[in-house]
Amino acid sequence: MDRLEAPYFPIIYVRGYAMTPSEVADTVATPYMGFNLGATKIRQRVDGSVQRHIFESPLIRLMKDHGYRDLYSEGSEIGEAVSARSVVIYRYYEPGDRDLGEGRVGSIEEAARGLKTLIRNLREQVCGNDTARRQRFRVHLVAHSMGGLVCRCFLQNDQISTPADRQLVDKVFTYATPHNGIELSGFNVPSVLGMWDMNNFNRKRMAEYLGLPAGTKRVDSLNGKFEADRFFCFVGTNHRDYAAAAGLSRRLVGEMSDGLVQISNATVLGAPRAFAYRAHSGHYGVVNSEEGYQNLERFLFGNRRVDGVLHVDALPLPPSVRKAWAAGRKVEAPYYFEASVAPRGAVGYRLSERRRDTFCAVLRRFDELFDARASVEPDATAEFEEQFKVRAGARSPVLFSAFLDTRKIAQGRTMVFTVELAVSTSGYSVNGRLWNQHVEGEYLFRDTLTLRITDTSMRYVLTDETWSEHNGRLAERDGENFIVPLSSKKGFAGRLYLSMRRTDG
Repeated sequence: MDRLEAPYFPIIYVRGYAMTPSEVADTVATPYMGFNLGATKIRQRVDGSVQRHIFESPLIRLMKDHGYRDLYSEGSEIGEAVSARSVVIYRYYEPGDRDLGEGRVGSIEEAARGLKTLIRNLREQVCGNDTARRQRFRVHLVAHSMGGLVCRCFLQNDQISTPADRQLVDKVFTYATPHNGIELSGFNVPSVLGMWDMNNFNRKRMAEYLGLPAGTKRVDSLNGKFEADRFFCFVGTNHRDYAAAAGLSRRLVGEMSDGLVQISNATVLGAPRAFAYRAHSGHYGVVNSEEGYQNLERFLFGNRRVDGVLHVDALPLPPSVRKAWAAGRKVEAPYYFEASVAPRGAVGYRLSERRRDTFCAVLRRFDELFDARASVEPDATAEFEEQFKVRAGARSPVLFSAFLDTRKIAQGRTMVFTVELAVSTSGYSVNGRLWNQHVEGEYLFRDTLTLRITDTSMRYVLTDETWSEHNGRLAERDGENFIVPLSSKKGFAGRLYLSMRRTDG
Protein backbone atom coordinates (compact mmCIF):
# COMPACT_ATOMS: atom_id res chain seq x y z
CA MET A 1 0.00 0.00 0.00
CA ASP A 2 1.39 3.43 -0.95
CA ARG A 3 2.04 6.18 1.58
CA LEU A 4 -0.79 8.53 2.52
CA GLU A 5 0.66 11.78 3.78
CA ALA A 6 -0.05 15.48 3.57
CA PRO A 7 -0.19 17.33 1.29
CA TYR A 8 -0.45 14.60 -1.38
CA PHE A 9 -4.07 13.65 -0.91
CA PRO A 10 -6.44 12.43 -3.64
CA ILE A 11 -7.72 15.22 -5.89
CA ILE A 12 -11.36 15.37 -7.00
CA TYR A 13 -12.10 17.57 -10.02
CA VAL A 14 -15.61 19.04 -10.22
CA ARG A 15 -16.39 20.53 -13.62
CA GLY A 16 -18.57 23.54 -14.34
CA TYR A 17 -21.97 24.27 -15.82
CA ALA A 18 -23.26 22.56 -18.97
CA MET A 19 -26.25 24.53 -20.19
CA THR A 20 -28.06 22.65 -22.98
CA PRO A 21 -28.77 18.93 -23.39
CA SER A 22 -26.18 18.80 -26.19
CA GLU A 23 -23.57 20.35 -23.89
CA VAL A 24 -24.44 17.80 -21.21
CA ALA A 25 -24.02 15.00 -23.77
CA ASP A 26 -20.67 16.40 -24.93
CA THR A 27 -19.51 16.69 -21.33
CA VAL A 28 -20.48 13.12 -20.44
CA ALA A 29 -18.77 11.83 -23.59
CA THR A 30 -15.33 12.93 -22.36
CA PRO A 31 -13.41 11.05 -19.64
CA TYR A 32 -11.75 14.05 -17.97
CA MET A 33 -14.44 16.71 -18.52
CA GLY A 34 -12.02 19.47 -19.48
CA PHE A 35 -9.30 18.89 -16.89
CA ASN A 36 -7.07 17.48 -19.63
CA LEU A 37 -7.47 20.08 -22.40
CA GLY A 38 -4.38 22.25 -22.08
CA ALA A 39 -3.45 25.06 -24.47
CA THR A 40 -0.72 26.16 -26.89
CA LYS A 41 -1.18 29.95 -26.88
CA ILE A 42 -1.10 32.73 -24.32
CA ARG A 43 -2.01 36.37 -24.59
CA GLN A 44 0.60 38.44 -22.78
CA ARG A 45 -0.89 41.85 -23.50
CA VAL A 46 -4.33 43.35 -23.81
CA ASP A 47 -3.63 44.23 -27.47
CA GLY A 48 -4.20 40.56 -28.28
CA SER A 49 -0.65 39.60 -29.21
CA VAL A 50 -0.16 35.83 -28.95
CA GLN A 51 2.83 33.79 -27.84
CA ARG A 52 3.28 30.06 -28.36
CA HIS A 53 3.37 28.25 -25.03
CA ILE A 54 2.65 24.56 -24.52
CA PHE A 55 0.61 23.93 -21.39
CA GLU A 56 -0.15 20.22 -21.24
CA SER A 57 -3.17 20.57 -18.90
CA PRO A 58 -3.57 20.45 -15.11
CA LEU A 59 -4.12 16.70 -15.27
CA ILE A 60 -0.94 15.93 -17.19
CA ARG A 61 1.13 18.32 -15.09
CA LEU A 62 -0.06 16.73 -11.85
CA MET A 63 0.93 13.36 -13.26
CA LYS A 64 4.34 14.52 -14.50
CA ASP A 65 5.26 16.78 -11.60
CA HIS A 66 3.76 14.97 -8.61
CA GLY A 67 3.15 11.36 -9.60
CA TYR A 68 -0.65 11.43 -9.69
CA ARG A 69 -2.65 8.98 -11.80
CA ASP A 70 -6.26 8.68 -12.92
CA LEU A 71 -8.77 6.04 -11.83
CA TYR A 72 -9.55 4.57 -15.25
CA SER A 73 -8.64 1.05 -16.30
CA GLU A 74 -10.01 -1.25 -19.00
CA GLY A 75 -12.86 1.08 -19.92
CA SER A 76 -14.22 1.90 -16.47
CA GLU A 77 -13.28 3.35 -13.10
CA ILE A 78 -11.14 1.22 -10.81
CA GLY A 79 -13.43 -0.24 -8.18
CA GLU A 80 -10.88 -1.69 -5.78
CA ALA A 81 -7.89 -0.23 -3.92
CA VAL A 82 -6.37 2.91 -5.47
CA SER A 83 -3.36 5.13 -4.87
CA ALA A 84 -3.51 8.07 -2.50
CA ARG A 85 -2.14 10.16 -5.38
CA SER A 86 -5.20 9.74 -7.54
CA VAL A 87 -7.12 12.26 -9.64
CA VAL A 88 -10.85 11.54 -9.67
CA ILE A 89 -13.26 13.19 -12.11
CA TYR A 90 -16.64 13.72 -10.46
CA ARG A 91 -19.09 12.79 -13.22
CA TYR A 92 -22.19 14.37 -11.70
CA TYR A 93 -23.66 15.20 -15.13
CA GLU A 94 -23.81 11.56 -16.20
CA PRO A 95 -27.42 10.98 -14.98
CA GLY A 96 -28.48 13.84 -17.27
CA ASP A 97 -27.38 11.98 -20.41
CA ARG A 98 -29.98 9.67 -21.98
CA ASP A 99 -27.35 7.17 -23.11
CA LEU A 100 -25.70 6.68 -19.71
CA GLY A 101 -28.41 7.94 -17.35
CA GLU A 102 -32.09 8.70 -17.15
CA GLY A 103 -31.83 12.05 -18.94
CA ARG A 104 -32.54 14.29 -15.94
CA VAL A 105 -29.93 16.75 -14.69
CA GLY A 106 -29.89 16.79 -10.91
CA SER A 107 -30.00 19.84 -8.67
CA ILE A 108 -27.00 21.42 -6.97
CA GLU A 109 -28.07 19.69 -3.77
CA GLU A 110 -28.16 16.30 -5.47
CA ALA A 111 -24.71 16.90 -6.93
CA ALA A 112 -23.42 17.87 -3.47
CA ARG A 113 -24.83 14.68 -1.94
CA GLY A 114 -23.17 12.70 -4.70
CA LEU A 115 -19.88 14.43 -3.88
CA LYS A 116 -20.22 13.34 -0.27
CA THR A 117 -20.78 9.76 -1.38
CA LEU A 118 -17.80 9.93 -3.74
CA ILE A 119 -15.50 11.16 -0.96
CA ARG A 120 -16.62 8.43 1.39
CA ASN A 121 -16.20 5.73 -1.27
CA LEU A 122 -12.77 7.07 -2.13
CA ARG A 123 -11.75 6.76 1.52
CA GLU A 124 -12.67 3.08 1.38
CA GLN A 125 -10.59 2.58 -1.77
CA VAL A 126 -7.54 4.43 -0.44
CA CYS A 127 -7.63 3.26 3.19
CA GLY A 128 -9.54 0.01 3.44
CA ASN A 129 -9.76 -1.05 7.10
CA ASP A 130 -6.50 0.63 8.14
CA THR A 131 -7.61 2.78 11.10
CA ALA A 132 -4.57 5.05 11.18
CA ARG A 133 -4.78 5.57 7.43
CA ARG A 134 -8.49 6.44 7.63
CA GLN A 135 -7.74 9.05 10.26
CA ARG A 136 -5.14 10.68 8.00
CA PHE A 137 -7.35 10.57 4.90
CA ARG A 138 -8.27 13.88 3.26
CA VAL A 139 -9.10 15.05 -0.25
CA HIS A 140 -8.41 18.19 -2.25
CA LEU A 141 -11.37 19.58 -4.20
CA VAL A 142 -10.54 21.39 -7.46
CA ALA A 143 -13.49 22.95 -9.24
CA HIS A 144 -14.30 25.09 -12.26
CA SER A 145 -17.19 27.57 -12.37
CA MET A 146 -20.42 26.02 -11.03
CA GLY A 147 -18.39 23.09 -9.74
CA GLY A 148 -17.19 25.42 -6.98
CA LEU A 149 -20.80 25.97 -5.94
CA VAL A 150 -21.35 22.21 -5.77
CA CYS A 151 -18.34 22.04 -3.44
CA ARG A 152 -19.65 24.91 -1.31
CA CYS A 153 -23.10 23.32 -1.11
CA PHE A 154 -21.46 20.15 0.23
CA LEU A 155 -19.32 22.11 2.70
CA GLN A 156 -21.93 24.61 3.92
CA ASN A 157 -25.36 22.97 3.82
CA ASP A 158 -26.13 21.24 7.12
CA GLN A 159 -28.82 19.17 5.41
CA ILE A 160 -26.14 17.58 3.23
CA SER A 161 -22.96 17.26 5.27
CA THR A 162 -21.82 17.03 8.87
CA PRO A 163 -18.68 18.53 10.43
CA ALA A 164 -17.13 15.05 10.17
CA ASP A 165 -17.82 15.01 6.40
CA ARG A 166 -16.22 18.44 5.98
CA GLN A 167 -13.13 17.38 7.89
CA LEU A 168 -12.41 14.96 5.05
CA VAL A 169 -11.62 17.97 2.82
CA ASP A 170 -8.16 19.44 3.22
CA LYS A 171 -8.24 22.27 0.64
CA VAL A 172 -10.51 23.70 -2.05
CA PHE A 173 -9.32 25.45 -5.22
CA THR A 174 -11.86 27.14 -7.50
CA TYR A 175 -11.38 28.47 -11.02
CA ALA A 176 -13.75 31.27 -12.08
CA THR A 177 -16.56 30.27 -9.71
CA PRO A 178 -19.46 32.78 -9.43
CA HIS A 179 -19.36 32.77 -5.63
CA ASN A 180 -21.74 35.74 -5.49
CA GLY A 181 -23.83 34.82 -8.51
CA ILE A 182 -23.84 36.02 -12.11
CA GLU A 183 -24.83 39.46 -13.36
CA LEU A 184 -26.17 40.02 -16.88
CA SER A 185 -26.43 43.66 -17.96
CA GLY A 186 -26.07 44.64 -14.32
CA PHE A 187 -28.84 42.37 -12.99
CA ASN A 188 -28.53 39.11 -11.09
CA VAL A 189 -29.84 36.09 -12.99
CA PRO A 190 -33.56 35.96 -11.97
CA SER A 191 -34.80 33.15 -9.76
CA VAL A 192 -37.67 32.41 -12.18
CA LEU A 193 -35.22 31.55 -14.96
CA GLY A 194 -35.40 27.80 -14.40
CA MET A 195 -34.65 26.81 -18.00
CA TRP A 196 -31.43 24.77 -18.08
CA ASP A 197 -31.06 25.48 -14.33
CA MET A 198 -29.75 29.01 -14.93
CA ASN A 199 -31.33 30.08 -11.62
CA ASN A 200 -28.49 28.22 -9.92
CA PHE A 201 -26.70 31.59 -10.16
CA ASN A 202 -29.50 33.61 -8.57
CA ARG A 203 -28.52 34.78 -5.09
CA LYS A 204 -31.84 33.85 -3.49
CA ARG A 205 -31.57 30.32 -4.86
CA MET A 206 -27.87 30.21 -3.95
CA ALA A 207 -28.63 31.15 -0.34
CA GLU A 208 -30.95 28.14 -0.17
CA TYR A 209 -28.50 25.51 -1.34
CA LEU A 210 -25.52 27.12 0.44
CA GLY A 211 -27.33 27.01 3.77
CA LEU A 212 -27.20 30.79 4.25
CA PRO A 213 -29.90 32.76 6.09
CA ALA A 214 -32.89 33.82 4.00
CA GLY A 215 -32.53 37.36 2.71
CA THR A 216 -28.72 37.22 2.57
CA LYS A 217 -27.64 39.96 0.14
CA ARG A 218 -24.19 38.63 -0.71
CA VAL A 219 -23.72 34.88 -0.80
CA ASP A 220 -19.91 34.77 -1.02
CA SER A 221 -19.42 33.69 2.59
CA LEU A 222 -18.44 30.24 3.83
CA ASN A 223 -20.52 31.06 6.91
CA GLY A 224 -17.97 29.55 9.29
CA LYS A 225 -18.46 26.03 7.91
CA PHE A 226 -14.99 25.80 6.32
CA GLU A 227 -11.79 27.76 6.92
CA ALA A 228 -11.36 30.52 4.36
CA ASP A 229 -7.56 30.10 4.53
CA ARG A 230 -7.97 26.64 2.99
CA PHE A 231 -10.14 27.92 0.14
CA PHE A 232 -8.43 29.50 -2.89
CA CYS A 233 -10.13 31.55 -5.62
CA PHE A 234 -8.47 31.90 -9.03
CA VAL A 235 -10.02 34.81 -10.92
CA GLY A 236 -10.00 35.51 -14.65
CA THR A 237 -9.94 39.11 -15.93
CA ASN A 238 -10.15 38.64 -19.72
CA HIS A 239 -13.72 39.04 -20.99
CA ARG A 240 -12.66 39.55 -24.62
CA ASP A 241 -11.72 35.92 -25.29
CA TYR A 242 -14.83 34.27 -23.88
CA ALA A 243 -16.65 33.02 -26.98
CA ALA A 244 -19.64 31.19 -25.47
CA ALA A 245 -23.09 32.00 -26.87
CA ALA A 246 -21.46 33.63 -29.93
CA GLY A 247 -20.01 36.35 -27.71
CA LEU A 248 -23.37 37.34 -26.19
CA SER A 249 -22.24 36.52 -22.65
CA ARG A 250 -19.20 38.80 -22.72
CA ARG A 251 -21.33 41.62 -24.11
CA LEU A 252 -23.95 41.22 -21.37
CA VAL A 253 -21.45 40.79 -18.53
CA GLY A 254 -18.96 43.35 -19.87
CA GLU A 255 -15.57 44.46 -18.65
CA MET A 256 -14.24 43.67 -15.17
CA SER A 257 -15.11 40.01 -15.75
CA ASP A 258 -13.86 36.81 -17.36
CA GLY A 259 -16.69 37.02 -19.90
CA LEU A 260 -19.22 35.32 -17.62
CA VAL A 261 -18.35 36.02 -13.98
CA GLN A 262 -17.64 39.52 -12.73
CA ILE A 263 -14.37 39.91 -10.85
CA SER A 264 -16.25 41.21 -7.80
CA ASN A 265 -18.34 38.01 -7.69
CA ALA A 266 -15.53 35.48 -8.19
CA THR A 267 -14.10 35.25 -4.67
CA VAL A 268 -15.07 34.05 -1.21
CA LEU A 269 -14.83 36.41 1.75
CA GLY A 270 -11.50 36.11 3.52
CA ALA A 271 -10.08 33.54 1.10
CA PRO A 272 -6.74 33.91 -0.69
CA ARG A 273 -7.08 34.76 -4.35
CA ALA A 274 -5.07 35.37 -7.51
CA PHE A 275 -5.87 37.19 -10.75
CA ALA A 276 -4.82 36.41 -14.32
CA TYR A 277 -5.65 37.79 -17.74
CA ARG A 278 -7.65 34.71 -18.66
CA ALA A 279 -11.20 34.06 -19.86
CA HIS A 280 -13.84 31.93 -18.17
CA SER A 281 -13.06 28.95 -20.41
CA GLY A 282 -11.72 28.05 -23.84
CA HIS A 283 -8.21 28.16 -25.30
CA TYR A 284 -7.43 31.29 -23.27
CA GLY A 285 -9.38 30.10 -20.24
CA VAL A 286 -8.46 29.88 -16.57
CA VAL A 287 -8.25 26.08 -16.33
CA ASN A 288 -6.05 25.78 -19.43
CA SER A 289 -3.43 28.17 -18.11
CA GLU A 290 0.06 28.06 -16.69
CA GLU A 291 -0.99 30.74 -14.21
CA GLY A 292 -3.82 28.58 -12.94
CA TYR A 293 -1.65 25.51 -12.54
CA GLN A 294 1.18 27.37 -10.80
CA ASN A 295 -1.29 28.67 -8.21
CA LEU A 296 -2.99 25.29 -7.88
CA GLU A 297 0.30 23.47 -7.36
CA ARG A 298 1.64 25.94 -4.79
CA PHE A 299 -1.65 26.17 -2.90
CA LEU A 300 -2.08 22.40 -2.62
CA PHE A 301 1.54 21.39 -2.06
CA GLY A 302 3.48 24.54 -1.10
CA ASN A 303 4.61 25.24 2.44
CA ARG A 304 4.72 29.03 2.72
CA ARG A 305 2.17 31.79 2.23
CA VAL A 306 3.04 35.47 1.80
CA ASP A 307 0.40 38.21 1.96
CA GLY A 308 1.08 41.77 0.83
CA VAL A 309 -0.86 44.75 2.20
CA LEU A 310 -0.07 48.36 1.33
CA HIS A 311 -0.46 50.96 4.08
CA VAL A 312 -0.61 54.41 2.50
CA ASP A 313 0.88 57.33 4.42
CA ALA A 314 0.72 60.11 1.81
CA LEU A 315 -0.97 60.54 -1.56
CA PRO A 316 0.33 63.67 -3.28
CA LEU A 317 -1.70 66.07 -5.41
CA PRO A 318 -0.39 67.81 -8.52
CA PRO A 319 0.61 71.44 -7.74
CA SER A 320 -2.44 72.99 -9.43
CA VAL A 321 -4.86 70.60 -7.67
CA ARG A 322 -3.15 71.21 -4.34
CA LYS A 323 -3.59 74.95 -4.92
CA ALA A 324 -7.30 74.44 -5.57
CA TRP A 325 -7.61 72.34 -2.42
CA ALA A 326 -5.76 74.99 -0.38
CA ALA A 327 -8.24 77.55 -1.68
CA GLY A 328 -11.08 75.56 -0.13
CA ARG A 329 -12.35 73.71 -3.17
CA LYS A 330 -13.54 70.12 -2.91
CA VAL A 331 -11.05 67.69 -4.44
CA GLU A 332 -11.90 64.04 -5.20
CA ALA A 333 -9.89 61.24 -6.83
CA PRO A 334 -10.07 57.45 -7.21
CA TYR A 335 -6.75 55.68 -6.77
CA TYR A 336 -5.64 52.48 -8.45
CA PHE A 337 -3.20 50.04 -6.85
CA GLU A 338 -1.60 47.56 -9.25
CA ALA A 339 0.45 44.54 -8.23
CA SER A 340 1.93 41.63 -10.18
CA VAL A 341 3.75 38.79 -8.42
CA ALA A 342 6.17 36.28 -9.95
CA PRO A 343 8.55 33.74 -8.38
CA ARG A 344 12.18 33.60 -9.45
CA GLY A 345 12.55 31.71 -12.70
CA ALA A 346 8.96 32.28 -13.89
CA VAL A 347 8.77 32.33 -17.68
CA GLY A 348 5.60 33.62 -19.32
CA TYR A 349 3.38 33.72 -16.25
CA ARG A 350 2.62 35.59 -13.05
CA LEU A 351 1.16 34.11 -9.88
CA SER A 352 -1.16 37.10 -9.72
CA GLU A 353 -1.62 40.15 -11.91
CA ARG A 354 -3.82 43.07 -10.88
CA ARG A 355 -3.67 45.82 -13.50
CA ARG A 356 -5.70 48.84 -14.52
CA ASP A 357 -5.79 47.87 -18.16
CA THR A 358 -7.41 44.53 -17.32
CA PHE A 359 -9.87 46.19 -14.93
CA CYS A 360 -8.78 44.33 -11.81
CA ALA A 361 -6.56 46.83 -9.97
CA VAL A 362 -7.55 47.57 -6.38
CA LEU A 363 -9.61 50.77 -6.30
CA ARG A 364 -9.80 53.10 -3.31
CA ARG A 365 -11.20 56.57 -2.81
CA PHE A 366 -9.12 59.13 -0.96
CA ASP A 367 -11.62 59.24 1.93
CA GLU A 368 -11.35 55.46 2.36
CA LEU A 369 -7.68 55.93 3.21
CA PHE A 370 -7.55 59.35 4.88
CA ASP A 371 -9.66 61.79 6.87
CA ALA A 372 -9.35 65.54 6.61
CA ARG A 373 -8.70 67.01 10.06
CA ALA A 374 -11.82 68.94 10.90
CA SER A 375 -9.89 71.23 13.20
CA VAL A 376 -7.55 72.41 10.45
CA GLU A 377 -8.78 74.69 7.71
CA PRO A 378 -7.05 74.51 4.33
CA ASP A 379 -4.08 76.85 4.39
CA ALA A 380 -1.95 77.57 1.36
CA THR A 381 1.08 78.06 3.57
CA ALA A 382 0.65 74.82 5.52
CA GLU A 383 2.25 71.57 4.48
CA PHE A 384 -0.30 69.45 2.65
CA GLU A 385 0.75 66.26 4.40
CA GLU A 386 -0.16 67.77 7.77
CA GLN A 387 -3.75 68.37 6.76
CA PHE A 388 -4.61 64.69 6.77
CA LYS A 389 -4.25 61.66 8.96
CA VAL A 390 -4.67 57.97 8.25
CA ARG A 391 -8.33 57.13 8.78
CA ALA A 392 -9.23 54.78 11.60
CA GLY A 393 -10.15 51.50 9.95
CA ALA A 394 -8.65 52.60 6.63
CA ARG A 395 -9.19 50.12 3.81
CA SER A 396 -5.54 49.39 3.16
CA PRO A 397 -5.28 47.58 -0.19
CA VAL A 398 -4.63 43.84 0.05
CA LEU A 399 -2.42 43.40 -3.00
CA PHE A 400 -1.79 39.66 -3.15
CA SER A 401 -1.65 36.27 -1.47
CA ALA A 402 1.18 34.16 -2.89
CA PHE A 403 1.88 30.54 -2.05
CA LEU A 404 5.50 29.41 -2.28
CA ASP A 405 7.38 26.15 -1.84
CA THR A 406 10.81 26.00 -0.21
CA ARG A 407 11.37 22.64 -1.93
CA LYS A 408 11.60 24.51 -5.23
CA ILE A 409 14.61 26.53 -4.07
CA ALA A 410 17.48 25.59 -6.34
CA GLN A 411 20.24 27.11 -4.22
CA GLY A 412 20.48 28.04 -0.54
CA ARG A 413 17.45 28.54 1.69
CA THR A 414 16.11 31.82 0.36
CA MET A 415 12.81 32.25 -1.46
CA VAL A 416 12.95 34.94 -4.14
CA PHE A 417 10.06 36.62 -5.90
CA THR A 418 9.23 39.99 -7.43
CA VAL A 419 6.36 42.41 -6.95
CA GLU A 420 5.64 44.99 -9.63
CA LEU A 421 3.83 47.76 -7.76
CA ALA A 422 2.17 50.90 -9.12
CA VAL A 423 -0.13 53.60 -7.74
CA SER A 424 -2.03 55.98 -10.00
CA THR A 425 -5.30 57.84 -10.39
CA SER A 426 -7.77 58.01 -13.25
CA GLY A 427 -8.11 61.76 -12.73
CA TYR A 428 -9.01 64.49 -10.26
CA SER A 429 -12.24 66.42 -9.90
CA VAL A 430 -12.40 69.89 -8.38
CA ASN A 431 -15.82 71.00 -7.13
CA GLY A 432 -17.36 68.16 -9.12
CA ARG A 433 -15.67 69.03 -12.43
CA LEU A 434 -12.92 66.97 -14.02
CA TRP A 435 -9.51 68.61 -13.76
CA ASN A 436 -8.42 68.92 -17.39
CA GLN A 437 -4.65 68.95 -16.83
CA HIS A 438 -4.43 65.27 -15.89
CA VAL A 439 -2.13 63.22 -18.13
CA GLU A 440 -3.22 59.61 -18.64
CA GLY A 441 -0.55 57.11 -17.63
CA GLU A 442 1.06 59.31 -14.96
CA TYR A 443 2.00 57.36 -11.85
CA LEU A 444 2.38 58.51 -8.27
CA PHE A 445 4.61 55.52 -7.59
CA ARG A 446 5.93 52.68 -9.74
CA ASP A 447 8.73 50.21 -9.08
CA THR A 448 9.61 46.51 -9.08
CA LEU A 449 10.60 45.00 -5.76
CA THR A 450 12.82 41.93 -5.56
CA LEU A 451 12.23 40.16 -2.25
CA ARG A 452 14.48 37.55 -0.66
CA ILE A 453 12.82 35.83 2.27
CA THR A 454 13.81 33.22 4.81
CA ASP A 455 11.79 32.16 7.82
CA THR A 456 13.57 34.76 9.94
CA SER A 457 14.50 37.67 7.66
CA MET A 458 13.73 39.50 4.46
CA ARG A 459 15.87 41.65 2.19
CA TYR A 460 14.49 43.86 -0.56
CA VAL A 461 15.75 45.67 -3.63
CA LEU A 462 13.92 48.47 -5.45
CA THR A 463 15.05 47.75 -8.99
CA ASP A 464 14.55 51.33 -10.20
CA GLU A 465 17.46 52.15 -7.89
CA THR A 466 19.82 49.22 -8.44
CA TRP A 467 20.17 45.77 -10.00
CA SER A 468 17.86 43.08 -8.67
CA GLU A 469 20.76 40.67 -8.07
CA HIS A 470 22.19 42.94 -5.36
CA ASN A 471 21.76 41.86 -1.77
CA GLY A 472 19.52 44.80 -0.94
CA ARG A 473 18.36 46.18 2.39
CA LEU A 474 17.20 44.31 5.46
CA ALA A 475 13.49 44.83 6.11
CA GLU A 476 12.28 45.88 9.53
CA ARG A 477 9.97 43.65 11.54
CA ASP A 478 6.66 44.53 13.15
CA GLY A 479 5.56 41.40 14.94
CA GLU A 480 4.99 38.81 12.22
CA ASN A 481 5.26 41.39 9.42
CA PHE A 482 8.21 42.50 7.35
CA ILE A 483 7.98 46.16 6.30
CA VAL A 484 9.26 47.72 3.08
CA PRO A 485 9.14 51.56 3.01
CA LEU A 486 8.05 53.06 -0.30
CA SER A 487 8.27 56.63 -1.54
CA SER A 488 8.52 58.74 -4.68
CA LYS A 489 9.85 62.20 -5.49
CA LYS A 490 6.27 63.33 -6.12
CA GLY A 491 5.48 62.81 -2.43
CA PHE A 492 3.90 59.37 -2.32
CA ALA A 493 4.71 57.48 0.87
CA GLY A 494 3.65 54.08 2.08
CA ARG A 495 4.72 50.84 3.69
CA LEU A 496 4.34 47.40 2.15
CA TYR A 497 3.55 44.92 4.94
CA LEU A 498 4.49 41.34 4.11
CA SER A 499 3.40 38.55 6.41
CA MET A 500 4.69 35.03 5.94
CA ARG A 501 3.41 31.84 7.52
CA ARG A 502 3.95 28.14 7.15
CA THR A 503 1.16 26.15 5.50
CA ASP A 504 2.56 22.67 6.09
CA GLY A 505 1.39 22.37 9.68
